Amino acid sequence: MTAPADVDVVIAPTAPDTASYVDWPAIVAGIVLASGISLVLLTFGAAIGLSMTDFRAGENAAPIWIAIAAALWLLWVQVSSFMAGGYLTGRLRRRHAGATEDEVDARDGAHGLLVWAGGLVVGGLLAVGGLGAAASAVGSAAATLTNAAATVAGEAADSAADPTAYFTDMLFRPAPAGAAPTTPTAAAAPAEDTTALRAEAGRIFAAGAVSGEIGADDRAYLAQTVARHTGLSDEQAQSRVEQVIGAIDTAKAEAAAAAETARKTGVLAAFLTAASLLVSAAGAFWAAQKGGQHRDQGVVFGNAFRRF
Repeated sequence: MTAPADVDVVIAPTAPDTASYVDWPAIVAGIVLASGISLVLLTFGAAIGLSMTDFRAGENAAPIWIAIAAALWLLWVQVSSFMAGGYLTGRLRRRHAGATEDEVDARDGAHGLLVWAGGLVVGGLLAVGGLGAAASAVGSAAATLTNAAATVAGEAADSAADPTAYFTDMLFRPAPAGAAPTTPTAAAAPAEDTTALRAEAGRIFAAGAVSGEIGADDRAYLAQTVARHTGLSDEQAQSRVEQVIGAIDTAKAEAAAAAETARKTGVLAAFLTAASLLVSAAGAFWAAQKGGQHRDQGVVFGNAFRRF
């Protein structure tokens, strides 16, 4: 084989037959290189909004296209980093004397796969450790904020945590100023504590959310209670009850749609991640073989790696 004019040829080192077929120093070097490259590229991608967990779109950019760009960026990062690590491992691995060319290629490729697997293990450990530390920090901060809120706000914290509190507030809002009641039922609302009534209305809403519908009897009872304690007429109270129930149904539908979108996004992200990892495994295998071929041929890229 004739080497190009800008390529130098050196003698490839070999290892004795008693040495292990697995060259762990070369594998570790490949893992370190792959991890460093992926960290730099992922940090750069996160800086410009190309992240599978939190991608950001401009005002005139559709989120789906930003998601596709983030997926392609993740694919590029994984494939390029593992190929670089695999090539380095194949280039550094010592070839055993007497091995056939096919055996050498298989061993080089296997070392590339070990770089890929080791990189995943290291990345997984770092992710778990980082998530654990973040969860601990968030938990401590949440505990501090909760204690402070309980001290300052008292019972207001419990009301804010109740998902039906806003809708019960809507239900028992006083009649607008200047609105005259049209029935004796809608006489001026007495100034009394409606805490128990709000709690009961919240339980009715919660039961309706479980069963899927608020019954006619509960609707009539809510309308009577609202008319008696807000200064609204019977018709106005009934209209308000229907309005609040409609708002609850809308909120439920929006929450269900958001949950479905999150589920689909999670499935798509997991699929794309797994697919890109498989592609990067093939890339690491091929790059390690290519690095081994350059090692055996003694190829040195003189223009890139020369003494200055």
